Amino acid sequence: MWQTLFAGLKDRNFMVVAVAEETRGAEHARQWIEAAKPDYWCLVDPDHRVADLYGMTNVPQAVWIDETGRVVRPAETAGSTDHFRRMDLATRTMTPEDQAARSAAREAYLEAVRQWVLTGRHALAAPAARDHLPPVTDDIARAHALFRLGTWLRRNGRAEEGDRHLSEASRLHPESWNIWRQAADLDAVGKASGPEFWARVKALGDKPYYPPPDLG
Repeated sequence: MWQTLFAGLKDRNFMVVAVAEETRGAEHARQWIEAAKPDYWCLVDPDHRVADLYGMTNVPQAVWIDETGRVVRPAETAGSTDHFRRMDLATRTMTPEDQAARSAAREAYLEAVRQWVLTGRHALAAPAARDHLPPVTDDIARAHALFRLGTWLRRNGRAEEGDRHLSEASRLHPESWNIWRQAADLDAVGKASGPEFWARVKALGDKPYYPPPDLG
């Protein structure tokens, strides 16, 4: 969907910068990037520094940055919805109604980006953008530091020690699905979308997994 969006706006001083948060590095993300054949920029962030800087807690999330470098919309869900939570786990399928609703929400988000680029609509004034910034607490800052330390230890053959730091990072920042899912994936491929993931999603209750953006 990003390629289509970029193709329609690339002549309007617009760029999509996709960031793969992949602690295993560029080679692990390469197959997906090459399959997408994007014309926009694609980066790989093995230490999740972009998520740390912009307060991202899940994927996909997006930050809108204008031509002066000002954040006009802080990190928010970028076109995904919670309809997946009603998925039939045996077949990994959703109802046609849920698929249609998810597609409609995705298109609404992309249309909001187009309107921003073409008319300036949906951009938040500086005070409002500041009010929408994700919180940064001592625990969250420490969680990101422990996450980077944990992944470094894993990359350097100290998996058990690294896992302890990753577990502590997730405990300190339980809102971050990025931290939990990356740690789970490092522990075992598939774990990040397996039974433990679904148990955590179910435990959210009425709380959204993908909080919808307030686009007015």
